Amino acid sequence: MQMLKDVNVDVFQQQVQRDKNRNRFPPVDYKEDVSPESYYGARFIFECGIKLNASPLVLATAANLYHKFFREVEETYDRYLIGSTCIYLAGKIKDEPVKVRDIINVSRNTLHRGCGPLELGEDYWNMRDAIVQGELLIMRMLKFEVTIIHPHKYMLHYLKSLQSWIYRDDMKKIPITQVAYAFLQDFHLSPLVLDCKPQHIAVACINLALQVYGVQVPYTDEEEGITWYSVFVDDLTKDNLWELMENIMDVYEHEPENV
Repeated sequence: MQMLKDVNVDVFQQQVQRDKNRNRFPPVDYKEDVSPESYYGARFIFECGIKLNASPLVLATAANLYHKFFREVEETYDRYLIGSTCIYLAGKIKDEPVKVRDIINVSRNTLHRGCGPLELGEDYWNMRDAIVQGELLIMRMLKFEVTIIHPHKYMLHYLKSLQSWIYRDDMKKIPITQVAYAFLQDFHLSPLVLDCKPQHIAVACINLALQVYGVQVPYTDEEEGITWYSVFVDDLTKDNLWELMENIMDVYEHEPENV
């Protein structure tokens, strides 16, 4: 779609950035993480990224890099060091650099709650060197292919179109945009985000938000095959859409019950 190139993703980011504090990740003890899955590493990226005031696209990029890296490696790497490195690398990729000293202090405080900034000494320089070396490792493992097409710009286009399609009162009263965006960001906690087309992810997040609030798009009937998203994508079946929506909801099963 040519018109997607004209979409200003920054406008969408500014719209949802106001709700960022509401969506902060409750603190968990990452030191107790013994899961072989990558959920907590990606969660660590988001918690640190929010504290660093990183943009949504930087966080999504960092999560993508993290999942791609752990799909390539067979050895055991420190997932939190790799996560910190992915934030650093993602900031460079999106031209929104994050200072390595800030990453070191925030990641350390996130792993060891309550600790103060790290003094300029041996421990600091060792960690800084580890992040720099980790950046080179990630780039080599990914064969320097770090360009990512995000679902965000597609979601913005679809939502702007739906605003003039759905009843105006529904769009005003129900936070469809904010909730769809939250689903999108949270889905980046799962490595399954790598397996789906960005257009399909955008549709699934919006459709899940519509389902949550029981909003029916006018002049559509999913049972009869008249769907709103067929206007935007022609290769997404109903079964595939619902499977993708289930994958998004499964992300929340990993969250500890006591947070």
